[in-house]
Amino acid sequence: MLINPRMKLEVQIQKPAWLCARTKPKHEHIAAATLRKNLGLETFLPRLWIERATRRGAVRTVEPLFPCYVFVRCLLNEQFNEIKHTNGISSLVQFGGKISIVEDAVIEELQDCFEADEPMAVEQRLVPGCEVSVAGGAFDGMRAHVLRNMPAKQRVQVLLDILGQPTPVEVDRTAVVLMEGTVAHLAPVLARERVCV
Repeated sequence: MLINPRMKLEVQIQKPAWLCARTKPKHEHIAAATLRKNLGLETFLPRLWIERATRRGAVRTVEPLFPCYVFVRCLLNEQFNEIKHTNGISSLVQFGGKISIVEDAVIEELQDCFEADEPMAVEQRLVPGCEVSVAGGAFDGMRAHVLRNMPAKQRVQVLLDILGQPTPVEVDRTAVVLMEGTVAHLAPVLARERVCV
């Protein structure tokens, strides 16, 4: 017996399903909190603790794993308009004009990585050859390459270009930030950590 795809979609919409909502920039946490508090909906916003270089030195910030997106579990046919008009929400993700449903298994696998809705700490691995930026001190803003880690001293030896000469310099570990510190570059590290668990 053939199942009409439209019928299948209607059946899916009649039971709670995970949807992906697009948020306004930097409003992910506001949208998730509003959906939970005002509409009583289950939300999921995976976040990471990431180190960023600033003039004050390396600063750890919380950033969403998927910037401008939040997952929400709801009955779409009953709560579509309420979700669409929630503070911080821009729209619901659609393909071909249809609201996309995220499989429960996908959300469950992500939730296994993010216990109790807490941000996952991502430790940046400084290995020889990594390009870094020095944040703070006399070498603030300079780019360098890691020569070696010195964990006992909480320092890193980097190779800086000073007056046209490559010069090895020791700097505090907290003053060094990976240049490839984006979520996209961290994704393989996250995947490796998940496999090892």
